[in-house]
Amino acid sequence: LCGAALAAARGNWSVIKWNAGVWPKVVVPMIISPFAGFIFGGLLMFLLFVALHRFTPHFIHSLFGKLQIFSAAWMAHSHGTNDAQKTMGIITLALFTGTKAGSFDHLPGWLDFLKTPVFALPKWVIVLCAVTMAVGTAAGGWRIIRTLGHRMVKLQPVHGFAAETTAALIIQGASYYGIPLSTTHVITTSIMGVGAVKRFSGMRWTVVERIIWAWLFTLPASGLIGYALARAAAAL
Repeated sequence: LCGAALAAARGNWSVIKWNAGVWPKVVVPMIISPFAGFIFGGLLMFLLFVALHRFTPHFIHSLFGKLQIFSAAWMAHSHGTNDAQKTMGIITLALFTGTKAGSFDHLPGWLDFLKTPVFALPKWVIVLCAVTMAVGTAAGGWRIIRTLGHRMVKLQPVHGFAAETTAALIIQGASYYGIPLSTTHVITTSIMGVGAVKRFSGMRWTVVERIIWAWLFTLPASGLIGYALARAAAAL
């Protein structure tokens, strides 16, 4: 979004509200949230270890196999409250600015639903984002699941419960205050914290390193691609 905005403003950095919005509501939470996931994920796992050390592994596995259904559902809900809202906001912004600029004036009548004269979230955008996110998660999520749940650290139900509960709490709190987070960063670092408490030497830190490098590459790459696509679209 920032890259596209810079392209539209021909490189005028002042169009982006750095101090009012980007730094306090995007950059700072983006930096803090992974550390919060790691610390609180590890803390919850430690507390569970203390509370459950008298019980048999079979009982713990059976209990948290059931509880993880609820923690996974909560994590999925919190994921939607943050990630889906970001996509909805960008689509609505595009529809609103396109309507104001007259970009939809010459479209056929059956496309009138695209016109958004006031900045309000259309119902069809909500449904589209919800369905698309669900389908995308179901279709393409297994490789990520294998990386986080097996390659980085082997998780049992109690570990999954701790990581999901931690991430859901952080993401839900951020959504309540209107703060966009990377839900991927939060759940990943929550798993790291849980795995480090489970057995620090059991963590596959080479996998963690690759994940961190991917995060660092994604941010500038997204900005550059957004900038390039916006410039290319303006040239058409």
